[in-house]
Amino acid sequence: MFTGIDEVDWASLQHAYGSAEDVPGWLRGLASVDAAERQTALDGMYGTVHHQGNVYDSTLACVPFLCSLAGREAVPDRGCIVELLVSIGAESGDARAREAVRTGSEVFVSLLGDPDAGVRRVTAGAVVRFLDDPARVLDLLRQRIPVERDGRVLLALTEALGLFVHRHPAHAPDAVELLTAQSAPPFDPGLRLAALGQLALAAPGRPPADLVPTAVRLLRDRSARRARVPDRSGHDSLVGRLRRLRPSDEEGAQLLRTLHTALGDRTGDRIALLTGQLTSPDPMDRCNAVCMSAALFRGWRADCAGPVALIGAQLDTEQDRLRDAAVSVLAELFGLAAPAADDLHGLVTARPDLWTHRWERGSPSVGGPLKALVRCGDPRSVPVLAQILASPAAPGGLGHEVTHLGPAAAPLAPALRHRLGRIPLDSPAADTLAAPLLSALGAIGDRDAVPEVLRLLSGAPDGLGTRERLIAQVAETLDALGATAQAAPVLRQLLHTRHAAAAAGALWSAGDGASAVLPVLLRELTRSEPGSRRLAARYLGRLGPAARTALPELRRTARSGQIWQRTSAACALWHIGRDPEPVLPVFRAAWSQNPHTRGPIAQCLTAMGPAAAPLRDLVTAELAAPRRHTAREGGYGSHDIAKDEALLRSCVEVMAVL
Repeated sequence: MFTGIDEVDWASLQHAYGSAEDVPGWLRGLASVDAAERQTALDGMYGTVHHQGNVYDSTLACVPFLCSLAGREAVPDRGCIVELLVSIGAESGDARAREAVRTGSEVFVSLLGDPDAGVRRVTAGAVVRFLDDPARVLDLLRQRIPVERDGRVLLALTEALGLFVHRHPAHAPDAVELLTAQSAPPFDPGLRLAALGQLALAAPGRPPADLVPTAVRLLRDRSARRARVPDRSGHDSLVGRLRRLRPSDEEGAQLLRTLHTALGDRTGDRIALLTGQLTSPDPMDRCNAVCMSAALFRGWRADCAGPVALIGAQLDTEQDRLRDAAVSVLAELFGLAAPAADDLHGLVTARPDLWTHRWERGSPSVGGPLKALVRCGDPRSVPVLAQILASPAAPGGLGHEVTHLGPAAAPLAPALRHRLGRIPLDSPAADTLAAPLLSALGAIGDRDAVPEVLRLLSGAPDGLGTRERLIAQVAETLDALGATAQAAPVLRQLLHTRHAAAAAGALWSAGDGASAVLPVLLRELTRSEPGSRRLAARYLGRLGPAARTALPELRRTARSGQIWQRTSAACALWHIGRDPEPVLPVFRAAWSQNPHTRGPIAQCLTAMGPAAAPLRDLVTAELAAPRRHTAREGGYGSHDIAKDEALLRSCVEVMAVL
């Protein structure tokens, strides 16, 4: 197994943390009879030699020895070694690594018939990825399928066939025939479901016309036949209770995830599939469905009222995993969670212990059920929020959630003002404590809060940085409140600071004339700081025709600034000059270059009315697009769905005025 290992100059090779001289010890550890030593060695390989999927010269030097270890039947846990090889050679995306594993890939041929089912399972995909001869690969899979008796290995072989079709289109027809055969009796429901998913991915025309009803029926048959693992820890043990409360079925999740991926933009079929999952008698099927619904709702526009109502129905369960998953998804939906509002209210009413979430470390936060209820704008959350605000341990971020209620949260204003007034201004965290409360009071429109808002500036000491960090938040809140004459003297003191644009905007709201704020905004428009220029353009637009002297500089900014500066300047150009000619080209370019500009652009198009008609095609295409404009690969923002729904509402308003 280790012939030649001592001839490698490991000290001259590198891994993630320097010299690779410790690598031979880990390689030998992988063959140890001691399970703990094997695990330590595997951790070492993933933690240094293949750290975060990276490939080093020491990684390449390890590959021949890993192939040798994988081929020795006496070595325990060889499935883990094969997985490591697949990660190095395929998932890393490194051409050198792929070639190194391909050179030793003959070992996978024998492992496909290994006595260890775990080894056979991870080898199925490796054969497709690393063997060069497609005809031979397909023949190996074809020979293995009828003699394989392990269900998990059969699933892996089915996935390998789907991968084969993707990698070798010229040889796809024979593989598709194998998948078609696996999708029918006498194969068991789980395998048939897996084959349907791979067929839908690889050959969209081959699955049956009634794909979704068939998939739902197979899912339920699979659940009914699924072997239940006996609870050997004792019926009333903690482990036993946890298993009952937090069931999981990752295999089933993967089967349905593949099918959802294959259906792609066929949102009607995906909603139907999700509905079938959510109405399954098996709680694990429903839990998987709830988790999968998040990806559908985040990425695609669809009529989700039915599935959302079914997700709400999952809140009345004793199974923590299912309930927590449902709450998590509903909290992301904001207004789209309205069909589940009654269920959320019921849970909030029945479980006061869920109103807040206490972390092991750090401050408490608003509990998931209450957060979801507040975010969908339900006023039934207000009395509960009032009780929480009356507590000295109220979550610091509660105010940010209150903003979603708008004026409906007016009964909370006195308590919010009280908390704002109790913030110690000499605290380094004063701005952090104030920000959520300022947001809430601004959203409510509580003008009675102006004295407490001003206290943040007049009372905060200089030198700690707190006052400086508070200024922008205070100015924005005063602007939202329409400010007052009482605030004007304080705001005027800020006109020569870096917060001048925000202060000028708030002064305009307070009633100061254009002659007082226009020179300040013109000065800020020419500053090098992008945020100041954007803010200045925004407030100049608010001045309307009174800001005509700003038109030349706004035209220059609309032609040459950063994309957000160009967009803000173009909006201001319309509100001031009412000339669509310099505005529409900027909007068209920004709409395609940065989808996140579409929200403010659509709002401006509504104000433009018929003058926006040349951009009708953009708005029409947006309303027809199945994909959310906020959809992104590899991640998502907590407010992405809400932003996209706001854009769709704005687009409808645009079409109404064209």
